[in-house]
Amino acid sequence: MERENMWKQYSPEQLAELEEVSSRYKECLNLGKTERECVALAISMAEAKGYKNLKDCIAGREELHPGDKVYAERMGKILALFMLGDRPLEEGMNILGAHIDSPRLDVKQNPLYEDADMAYLDTHYYGGIKNYQWTAIPLALHGTVSKKDGTVQTIVIGEKDDEPVLVVSDLLVHLAGEQMDKKASVVIEGENLDVLVGARPMAESGDQKEKELVKAEILRYLNENYGIEEEDFLSAELEIVPAGKARDCGLDRSMILSYGQDDRICAFTSLFALLETEKTSRTACCILVDKEEIGSVGATGMQSRFFENTVAELVALTVGESALKTRRALENSYMLSSDVSAGFDPLYADAFEKKNTAYLGRGLCLNKYSGSRGKNGSNDANAEYIAKLRKVFDDNHVGFQTAEWGKVDVGGAGTIAYIMAGYGMNVIDSGMALLSMHAPWETSSKADVYEGYKGYKAFLREME
Repeated sequence: MERENMWKQYSPEQLAELEEVSSRYKECLNLGKTERECVALAISMAEAKGYKNLKDCIAGREELHPGDKVYAERMGKILALFMLGDRPLEEGMNILGAHIDSPRLDVKQNPLYEDADMAYLDTHYYGGIKNYQWTAIPLALHGTVSKKDGTVQTIVIGEKDDEPVLVVSDLLVHLAGEQMDKKASVVIEGENLDVLVGARPMAESGDQKEKELVKAEILRYLNENYGIEEEDFLSAELEIVPAGKARDCGLDRSMILSYGQDDRICAFTSLFALLETEKTSRTACCILVDKEEIGSVGATGMQSRFFENTVAELVALTVGESALKTRRALENSYMLSSDVSAGFDPLYADAFEKKNTAYLGRGLCLNKYSGSRGKNGSNDANAEYIAKLRKVFDDNHVGFQTAEWGKVDVGGAGTIAYIMAGYGMNVIDSGMALLSMHAPWETSSKADVYEGYKGYKAFLREME
């Protein structure tokens, strides 16, 4: 049951639409490198399409009706958008769910120090990374600093051509004999992923005798440009991410190279699909969540009560408060847990089982189960639900494939699917294949972006 490469099937009109969708997607990747940036971007796009803040509806005791569009967010890091369908909420929703956090380096709360006339920011890596991949590449600083007076300062340094970038240094090969003999997992220790931020001492004046003049110069720069003092690091969320824009990849421009495509390739195409959907029988929903890379925990992860509470508020504004109807709405829903798959790489073929793996360019990927070694920790979608999806995708000429996460005993991965399945709803993992997943720069196929976008739109419209 080998699936055909989608590039062989496209008409000139489809190729034009593919490039338009890919261009929009790349722009979103450039503007959304952190979960906060993704939520802010998604809200601005949604409001432009007529979506209203659910908090305002609640405060105004506004009754909601079919066709109404609302969104809810929490702490600027998790977002749910709904377009109410013709049928009651208790009959279920069609839900697209994706995560917007990606592996990165987080700046510690007491991070700034000086050593040998060089200033560094101490970091703690977030999510699963290969530490050595983060050395000797240009890095940018993104985040927010919350001050005691209640003001919040947004920071982005290293993305514009005229801005400086940061770097984690590596040991020169001439002195790296001992380092090269280490296992790849310890070639670069986590505590050595400190970011070099300066090497110029502050000019001394008068009787001023600073012991750490390079650190003092960095603090002067931060204070003059952002009003930040060293103590403000205590209430800051600063992320170190690869600097640079999403780019076309390959001499044929068939692919996209970018940071953060796990899982923003699914998040932004899901968002596009919802915002372009105008009328549905069942309520259409897109949820963009935080913390998936570290277990979906916390107030903004999928394991929080945010989504359940938001659905309860929608029920209250449509038919009146009802815990039972809220539970029915969740249980009767269909969901695509839109998360990426491991794309087959012929350079590392031994990690894959070729008949049951995802290939770049062959369309949206359905993972009946994920997990690892005996399906541990997975949601295992039922056959009847997959049959319904096959019909929707085939009826709408959506290219799709099925896959597992590598060979049975090699490894695996988890998603948010099992969490939502806990409500009793039908859920399956459905996303695009990536090469170099969790690396600073990941590779996707434009064909898969396009087929995913088409598939998500068809799912919202026609899944019954």
